[in-house]
Amino acid sequence: MATIKDVAKLAGVALSTASYAMSGNSKVSAKTREKVLEAARQLNYQKNGFAMDLKRSRTNTIALILTDLSGPYYSELIRSIQDVALSNSYDLIACSSMGGKDSTAVRFLLEKRVDGAIVLAHNITDEILQAAGSERFPIVVMDRLISGRGLINVVVDGEQGGYSATRYLIEKGHEHIAYISGPANSYDNTLRYQGFLRAMREAGLAEKAKWKLNGGFIREGGYKATKMMLMQGELPTAVFYANDEMAVGGMKALEEGRIRVPDDISVIGFDDIQLAEYIQPPMTTIRQPMYESGSLAGHLLFQMLNGDTVNDFYKLKIELVERKSVKPRS
Repeated sequence: MATIKDVAKLAGVALSTASYAMSGNSKVSAKTREKVLEAARQLNYQKNGFAMDLKRSRTNTIALILTDLSGPYYSELIRSIQDVALSNSYDLIACSSMGGKDSTAVRFLLEKRVDGAIVLAHNITDEILQAAGSERFPIVVMDRLISGRGLINVVVDGEQGGYSATRYLIEKGHEHIAYISGPANSYDNTLRYQGFLRAMREAGLAEKAKWKLNGGFIREGGYKATKMMLMQGELPTAVFYANDEMAVGGMKALEEGRIRVPDDISVIGFDDIQLAEYIQPPMTTIRQPMYESGSLAGHLLFQMLNGDTVNDFYKLKIELVERKSVKPRS
C-alpha cells in the first residue's frame, strides 16, 4: 500500500509539502498541489484510515515522540505522560524519531494516526510540526520554541540553569571551567551554553576552546569527551557537564585517569536523574522538573483535545541541588 512518503518521492517534493497538498493547505501552490495529487492518483494512494476516522471519532490514543527511548530522563518523562493519559482513559504510544523525516514518528504526525502528540525530538523539523499541527490535531512541543496552529511550547529555563551551575562553580573559587556539551542542534544545549557564557563573562573569565567538548548528551559521549580532555594535559579545576548522563560517563573517565572528584577536579551536571544521588561522590546538579514538565505537557494536550483555550508558551523553573562533587578552591 502506498504511503504519503511514496507520494512525496514520486512528486519530487518534501514529505511535509505532500501532506500540505493532500490536506488542501493554502501554503502550497496550485501547480504543486496538482503534481502531488497526480502522484497520489498514480500510486492509488488513500489517506490512512485512522486519519479519515478522526473526522467522525477519536482513536483514544496520543503519541509521545522522543529522539531516543532509552535513558533515565526519558523514563521519567514517559511515566508522567502515561499517568495523565491513563487518567483520561487514553492509551499512550511512545516512539523514536530515529530516521528523521523518514521515521515512523513522522508518519504518525502527518497521517494523524493518533489524536495528538507530545514531541521531544530535535530531529523532527519545524516544517513537519507546522504541517501536522492544527486545532483538531494539537501538538505539545517540549524544549523548543516554534509557532503554528495547534502548537504549544513547554520549556525548562535552561539558560538560567546553565548560568546557575557556572555561577555556583565560580562562587566556589573556580576560574578554569570546562563545558561538555550536548548536540550542536539541541535547543536545550544552546540555552545551557548561553547561561554558561553569561556567567563566565560576568566574572571576567574567558572560555578555553580546548575545554569545550561535545558529549552528545549520552554517557559514552561524556566518557570520551573527558578522555580527550585528559589527553590534552592541562586540566580545568571544574567541569560543567550539560547533562547528568554525560557527567556519569565523565566521572568514570576521571576515575580511570586517577583524577579524584572533587579533590582534584569538581563536577556539576544538569537534570538531576535518579542516579546522580547514588554515584560516588553524589553529584551536584541542576534539577529540572522532569515529571512535572511531562505532566504539564499531557494536561495541556488534553485541554486542547477538549476544545479549551490554552497559552502557547510555558516555562518551568530549575533548582540547584548541592551534593558532594564540587569542592571550594582554597
